[in-house]
Amino acid sequence: MDRIIKPSAAPVRTRGGIMDFSVPRVMGIINVTPDSFYASSRTVDAAAVSARVAGMVAAGVDILDVGGYSTRPAGYSTRPGAPDVSADEEYARLARGLEAIRRDYPDIPVSVDTFRAGVARRCVEDWNADIINDIGGGTLDPEMWDTVADLGVAYVLMHIKGTPQTMHSHTDYDDVAADVLSDLARKAAELHARGVADVILDPGFGFAKTVEQNYRLLSALPLFRRLGMPVLAGLSHKTMIWKPLGITPAESTVPTVALDAMALQLGADVLRVHEVEPAVQTVKLFRLLRDNSV
Repeated sequence: MDRIIKPSAAPVRTRGGIMDFSVPRVMGIINVTPDSFYASSRTVDAAAVSARVAGMVAAGVDILDVGGYSTRPAGYSTRPGAPDVSADEEYARLARGLEAIRRDYPDIPVSVDTFRAGVARRCVEDWNADIINDIGGGTLDPEMWDTVADLGVAYVLMHIKGTPQTMHSHTDYDDVAADVLSDLARKAAELHARGVADVILDPGFGFAKTVEQNYRLLSALPLFRRLGMPVLAGLSHKTMIWKPLGITPAESTVPTVALDAMALQLGADVLRVHEVEPAVQTVKLFRLLRDNSV
C-alpha cells in the first residue's frame, strides 16, 4: 500500500532530548489572545491557559504551541482583521501563558508562535521555549534567522507572501506547489548554512493561498517530504475547510479531523490543532493502517 507515506523525516532536538517522527506528533494550539479567529481557542488569563493545557496533556499532546498575536486577516468571516499589537504586548501575553505552562509542566516541549526575533529570544531565554514557530519564515523580521541560530533551538519555517494584513492579495503563483516547495527548500538551505540544524517545514495553509491552492498544496505534501525535514500541517478550522462547506469555524471540528487524516496519509509529521484528543486518536488509527499496510 505505497500510497501511505512511510516515516523518513530527520529528528529535531528539544531541551528534553531528541524528538523523532517515527510516530506523527500532535501540536496543541494555546492562543493567549482575545481575538484569535477560532473563539474557542482563546485563553486570555493564566487560569484559562492552565485548564486548556491540562486537558491537552491528558489527551496526549506532544508539543504546546503558544501564540500571542492573532493573524486573522480582514474579511475573515464577518469580523474585521485582528489589530496589530506591539512586541511588548505580544511578549506579555506569551509570558502569561508560558509561566502557567512551565509552572505545571516544566519539561513538555513548547513552541512559541511569533515572527519577531526579539520576542522569540525573550521566550527562549526566560521560559526555555524549545521551538520558534515563525509564520513569516524569516520575511517579517530580518533578525529572526540569526537569532534562532544563536539560540540553538528548532525552527518552524512557514511559507507566506506579504504580511498577515496583506497576504490575501498575494495569491499569484505559476504553480503553487512548485513555488512553495522551491521557496522552502531555498530558505531551509540558508538556515542550515547559518547553523540552524533543526528545521520543520510548514507549507503555510491559509497564508496567501486560495481555497483551491490550499488543496493543491495538500496533495503535494509527499514532495515536501523529499527534503528530509519534518512537515507540519496546520489545517485546523481554517477557511479551506469551512468556506467550501458553507459552515462556520466553530462547526468545522469534524471536517478538520477528516482533513488531518488525509494529511497524515500524504506524509504530515506534525498536526497543529485546536482539539488535541481527536487528533491523537486520528494518529493512533493512522498508525494501525500504516503499520499493517501491504
